[in-house]
Amino acid sequence: MKNFFIACFAGFGDNGTMETSEKRQRGRPRSFNGPAEATSVQSLDRALRILAIVAEGSGLSLSEIAASSGLAASTAYRMLTTLENHGMVEFDGTDQLWSIGVETYRMGAAFLRRRKLVDRARIVMQELMEKTGETANLGVAEDDCVVFVSQVETHQAIRAFFRPGTRSSFHASGIGKAVLAHLDPERVATILRKAGLERFTENTLSDISALAHDLVRIKLRGWSVDDEERHPGMRCVAAVIFNEFGEPIGGVSVSGPTVRVTPERLAEIGPLVREAATEITRMIGGQPPPSSQSRAGGPGSLFEIGAARSP
Repeated sequence: MKNFFIACFAGFGDNGTMETSEKRQRGRPRSFNGPAEATSVQSLDRALRILAIVAEGSGLSLSEIAASSGLAASTAYRMLTTLENHGMVEFDGTDQLWSIGVETYRMGAAFLRRRKLVDRARIVMQELMEKTGETANLGVAEDDCVVFVSQVETHQAIRAFFRPGTRSSFHASGIGKAVLAHLDPERVATILRKAGLERFTENTLSDISALAHDLVRIKLRGWSVDDEERHPGMRCVAAVIFNEFGEPIGGVSVSGPTVRVTPERLAEIGPLVREAATEITRMIGGQPPPSSQSRAGGPGSLFEIGAARSP
């Protein structure tokens, strides 16, 4: 079976000289009109150095940051303002001090969530593989796709394999459909408009009405089926994982060849996958949202959105 598969800070410059410290430490230099840096990688390195310096302090002046980084104040200021535009640092105009920004917290929290998810899900995935005899997968939801981040392979000679980092469309993957089933119809419509409904196989749900019907079924029973919708000869059963706010952030699944993951076995595998997703949700401090049809919207609401889509 086929193997499934910087942030760049622009505009930083350096005038190549050191400026003398100001008597009164300020948040901005007297002037800054040096030429743009020729090497973007060097500029990125300097920007990250400044970000680390700001993160270690509890409010630093421009002079302090420039001295710690070994850069001219004008250069440090250019980088700080660019970082500020991205929410990475914040400037207090009253005290004239720079501090770490909320965006750095968001990025760090995202890393911790993913790391915690992968680490804690591992034992559950191992048990799921043993119970079903098929490969267990863990995927996280990104803006327009699912990214597989971990896998526990079955001992069977013929097995599904997803290399970590493999991306799959929401509408053509078990985990992706499990996530969509627990999103508001408007959010689903936005995702589908952006990503499209590419047809990968004869079974791909590339029609909005067919997909809407499937999402309703998925939400009601608590697990989804990728019935050769992405790769011929392979079935996948998946369930969604929630964060602490009751939002779907990814899912766990088992996948294998259709000769073993037969339609008759789905009723056996589905509840096991659903229980595994519930356990992983609990282990990361998540909680399922209150079960209600009104939250997900009835099938008609998604049909109406689908009908309004441009051809």
